[in-house]
Amino acid sequence: MQAPDSLRAESLIKGDHDDRTLTDSLFDPVWTTQGRGWWMLFLPCVGLVGLFVIALSYTLSAGIGTWGNNIPVAWAFGVVNFVWWIGIGHAGTLISAILLLFQQDWRTSINRFAEAMTLFAVACAGLFILSHMGRPWFAYWVLPYPSTMRLWPNFKSPLMWDVFAISTYLTVSLLFWYLGLIPDLATLRDASVSRRKRIIYGIFALGWRGAASQWKDYRWAYLLLAGLSTPLVLSVHTIVSFDFAASLIPGWHTTIFPPYFVAGAVYSGFAMVLTLIIPARRFLHLKHVITPRHLENMTKVMLATGWMVTYGYAVEAFMAWYSGSVHEIGQLQTRFYGPLSPFYWALIFCNCIVVQTFWSKKLRTNLKWVWVASILINLGMWLERFVIVVISLHRDFLPSSWRNYSPTWVDFSLFAGSLGVFGSLFLLFLRFLPAVAATEVKELNHDLKKGHA
Repeated sequence: MQAPDSLRAESLIKGDHDDRTLTDSLFDPVWTTQGRGWWMLFLPCVGLVGLFVIALSYTLSAGIGTWGNNIPVAWAFGVVNFVWWIGIGHAGTLISAILLLFQQDWRTSINRFAEAMTLFAVACAGLFILSHMGRPWFAYWVLPYPSTMRLWPNFKSPLMWDVFAISTYLTVSLLFWYLGLIPDLATLRDASVSRRKRIIYGIFALGWRGAASQWKDYRWAYLLLAGLSTPLVLSVHTIVSFDFAASLIPGWHTTIFPPYFVAGAVYSGFAMVLTLIIPARRFLHLKHVITPRHLENMTKVMLATGWMVTYGYAVEAFMAWYSGSVHEIGQLQTRFYGPLSPFYWALIFCNCIVVQTFWSKKLRTNLKWVWVASILINLGMWLERFVIVVISLHRDFLPSSWRNYSPTWVDFSLFAGSLGVFGSLFLLFLRFLPAVAATEVKELNHDLKKGHA
């Protein structure tokens, strides 16, 4: 008799699928021409990319004054969107690296989605950092290169730490994603009918033939990159939180920010994975690979991180009260009762209340509700960054410096355009590359059948 754990593991892949059937089903979206639905999603995303280019060009020609930033709200939509996109990129590394090290088999069918999402989200975050510089053509000044002008970055600045943390995170995530793609690229190379596709996929497959020596080196490299990626999950968003925690601004100067930001990043990242993967598993016919068990496990992770985020909100409010500081208490009262307080209470609802529905097995296995809840949580995590950045700044130490904030059409266009950039890249990924790690799924399927026998 099989153990219960084996039965749960076997439910990862439903039905009796041999390697040929799995290969055909997993590579079918790449081999077949995309239908009307794909184009109906891709063309609006391209339109949003055009809107982003227009808004960015206008910003570069006229300056940051085209945004709604003012004094004292010198940071606004640019930094809000940057932190939001960086947070979304955390789920990919968590699913791929940490769950791999803990030998969690349920990561196999969703890690490729999450890794691709990580790369595209970090790319969108980088766009806001460059545009927020004011003079992005001098972005190379932040790099420590030999210069006769004796320019040298200020390594005591948290903004300098961002450059190294994010560039390292992007590099390691790209290598980890590409390394996992190599066996599948070789499959596409060997199965392609078109000579042009065979050449293109062959170049990126790096001569992979599936020899035992290649598999040995592949597994060691994959494991080492997973070990290297794991501390990045904690370090990257910790360093991003130092942008705020290292200052003296009320609402920012708190030691809860590093773990609070990391938990929020994983929370929003898993929410975005669910937002993307639920419709994708239906329209790409991947229900036999991405099962309800995967989605339920993800909701459980979100429930745990949602409680961490809720605890962070409570500690933040308690420490403001416990400090006895007039400015900290005033900042807390502004969030509760100020002119922008509806945004604060909206984030409490989206981030703290909605996730509590996942205690119910009936609701966390209801895919329609899980999809709606993931969208609400993404909205709530964006509002969290808005509250931290804007509400903390729009009431300065001196009442004479108080000023409300209103975003302009350029702010909204850049944010909507970044969604278009992300959507376009993700749809192109689904079109030209396998959305599921076929090699890992087939290997797991073989192991399950062997264990069952």
